[in-house]
Amino acid sequence: MDSKSSHIAGAAPEKGIVEKDLESGHDSSLDANDTRAGSVTPAYEVAKTAHIQHAIAPFRYLNQGELWLDRKLGIETQGIDRIPEDQKRPPSIWNTFLMWWSMTCHVGTIPLGVLGPEFGLTLGDSAAAIVVGTFLGASTGLRQIATSRYSFGFWGAKLCSVLNVIVGGGFAVVNVVVTGQMLSAVSDYSMTISVGCVIVAVISYVVSVFGFAMIHTFEKYSWILSFILICVLYGQAAPHIAPDTPAPYGKDLAYAGSWLSFMSINFSSASGWCSIAADYYCNYPANTKSSKVFFLTLAGVTLPTVFTTFAGACIGNGALLAEYKPWNDAYEDHGLGGLLREVYHPLGWSKTCLVFLTFSVLGNNIAINYSSGLSLQLLGHYFHAIPRFIWSFLVALVVAILAIVGKDHLSTIVSNFVSLLGYWTVSFTLILLMEDKWFRRRDAYDLEVWDKPSKLPVGAAAVLALLSGYLAGGLPGMAQVWYVGPIAAKFGPYGGDVGVYMSAAITLLVYPILRTFEKKRFGR
Repeated sequence: MDSKSSHIAGAAPEKGIVEKDLESGHDSSLDANDTRAGSVTPAYEVAKTAHIQHAIAPFRYLNQGELWLDRKLGIETQGIDRIPEDQKRPPSIWNTFLMWWSMTCHVGTIPLGVLGPEFGLTLGDSAAAIVVGTFLGASTGLRQIATSRYSFGFWGAKLCSVLNVIVGGGFAVVNVVVTGQMLSAVSDYSMTISVGCVIVAVISYVVSVFGFAMIHTFEKYSWILSFILICVLYGQAAPHIAPDTPAPYGKDLAYAGSWLSFMSINFSSASGWCSIAADYYCNYPANTKSSKVFFLTLAGVTLPTVFTTFAGACIGNGALLAEYKPWNDAYEDHGLGGLLREVYHPLGWSKTCLVFLTFSVLGNNIAINYSSGLSLQLLGHYFHAIPRFIWSFLVALVVAILAIVGKDHLSTIVSNFVSLLGYWTVSFTLILLMEDKWFRRRDAYDLEVWDKPSKLPVGAAAVLALLSGYLAGGLPGMAQVWYVGPIAAKFGPYGGDVGVYMSAAITLLVYPILRTFEKKRFGR
């Protein structure tokens, strides 16, 4: 139970006592040596949150409900509070590898690969873009939102929290739409896609409520079946894949633009984990070898993402470039769900595969619901006072609504959304990387001030570098259906999305200059 919960489990503290605690900076219900507290969040901050929870009736009822669920069902109540070393319960270090298989080796990753043939790329060129983009994206995606306070500052990190929720929500929408299409296909299209979307959204939310321990246990094993079924997909699709099919529009500057756009999508897909990865490492001891965590995570993200995305490129090749008619018709009429129904055969086996693959996205959506709840708690004390399971519910609700609204436009959602998220994730990651490897080579992270605005960096340098990367790099280099930037437009009539690369270059230039000035001016 966390420190927040320790206030509520017993008798509620008197209002006057809490107010005195707030004035003095001391929390009378927590002694400095009291190991009952489940976090090492400063006592003054705990007192603020506890006061809000007890002073406002709706918050009080919500937290009483959270404690009841914890007693009856064992849901996690930790929230964003830091965990002391002596109370960490680390899973196996191999979970840092296996959990990523569950988060990425699922049917929701397949539509990314289908975009390669949709862009007119040959199977070989699609494979090259998938491997290069995924490896580069996975190499950088290893930080979390709370850590961003040490570069973006207390207030700037709130912007990152909001962006993180949007990114996670977008991926969840893609997953829910795909599985909605699949469940509809299993019912011979008698059940609407919307019903399938709701089913998957509800199950994902329920599992995410149980928190870190349940997620690690679930992710340790859930990838196995989906991995086997995707292997079967390769085998059953092989006769109708045509690697030698040439690019339908030739290979000119426009083709290069398509390749850059597709590689950017794959980069963004892998780098999208940068803002939540460490949420799942919080129970590992501080002396865990960082190199071991890095390489296990890199392999855990890269290998299954490439494996699954390339499966999408293969079936997209057969349906769109080789134009195998049953596949082409199924894709045009019923989307990816209909295409998968046709690839697997015979029909009874196909429906069985689709049902099991539907639940393969749970590993991904569970992580998104969990981390989105944590990100929203970082927005302030009032947000922190609301239990994580409430925020996760609201995220799941919005995801389900957006999935239902966009259920007929999956390719557009995938192409536009995944490209857009890369413009900020690359800047975010590079800012945290430069802060860690350059500006904090000598200065350690003072973990006791993670929730004290006056002790953290101002954050102006990071926010301005992030905005510069997006506005001066992402915007002019953007190539979307609804907008093609002036630089992207140089790559043929449809443009080539180079926004990610330009955002990275501008961030690398701007942040060191601004951060150096900020440290000299404010000393932090």
